[in-house]
Amino acid sequence: MPECVWPAGALLGEGALWDAQDAALLWVDIKAPAVHRFTPSSGARKTWKMPEPIGCIARRAAGGFVAALKSGFALIDLDSGRIERLGAPEPDLPANRFNDGVCDPRGMFWAGSMDDDERKPTGWLYRLDAARRWVRTDGPYICTNGPAFSSDGSRMYHTDTMGRVIYAFEIDAQGLPAGKRPHVRFEADDGFPDGMTVDAEDHLWVAHWGGWRVTRFRPDGSIERVIRLPVSQVTKCAFGGAGLATLYVTTASIGLDAVARKQQPLAGGLFACAVGIRGLPAHRFAG
Repeated sequence: MPECVWPAGALLGEGALWDAQDAALLWVDIKAPAVHRFTPSSGARKTWKMPEPIGCIARRAAGGFVAALKSGFALIDLDSGRIERLGAPEPDLPANRFNDGVCDPRGMFWAGSMDDDERKPTGWLYRLDAARRWVRTDGPYICTNGPAFSSDGSRMYHTDTMGRVIYAFEIDAQGLPAGKRPHVRFEADDGFPDGMTVDAEDHLWVAHWGGWRVTRFRPDGSIERVIRLPVSQVTKCAFGGAGLATLYVTTASIGLDAVARKQQPLAGGLFACAVGIRGLPAHRFAG
């Protein structure tokens, strides 16, 4: 049964990431905006306020973090507050912001953009390489989510949230996605596919926005199990803790009316669940 380890009431919790260096779970509230850190061994909680919406964050091999902000990619030192902006991939799309992202086994940082009003297909998936150059790789979508990578980095999953489709790709010799094909389709009562992660058995775990759950899919796209949560807007999952054996799940409270908030007092909280399966370690950005 999922346990709420931080009833944060986040507007738009996202970006769950296990930080092995600090043995802590990092996650963001895109709309606050803020970066949160939860340390399971002590229960300690810490929050860093951000100057603009932040979609996701990842450790750098050289120290500090890389992040996808509303304005573009940046290097961040959380403790000092220093931000080194790397550039804006979409200067012509002021209504866009970055959403979910992750590093692949090669040390590349992938993050997707979206129309913040969720109306126009202006979002793209970008790859930021070690030389801090970016390239568009998939799109356009109203709202991108993911991606996630297989254990060997040969397969990538990326989501068209509003289209309710998770796509699978092969990663070619240049480290770019190829062979795009539908992998999982959601029905209306499933909600919308949101953030995801891959475990050590190469199964895909997907959060359901509006679906009250996380689902584990086999490599062939069939459902292996479902974990129900007491909140409807489930946004992202990541493995962490001792042996990477705990599934952490972020959620959101944004858009819930007074009745829904009363029914879902833990909306926007961070949840933890022992699932008996190990995850994969988070990769670091090489740039």
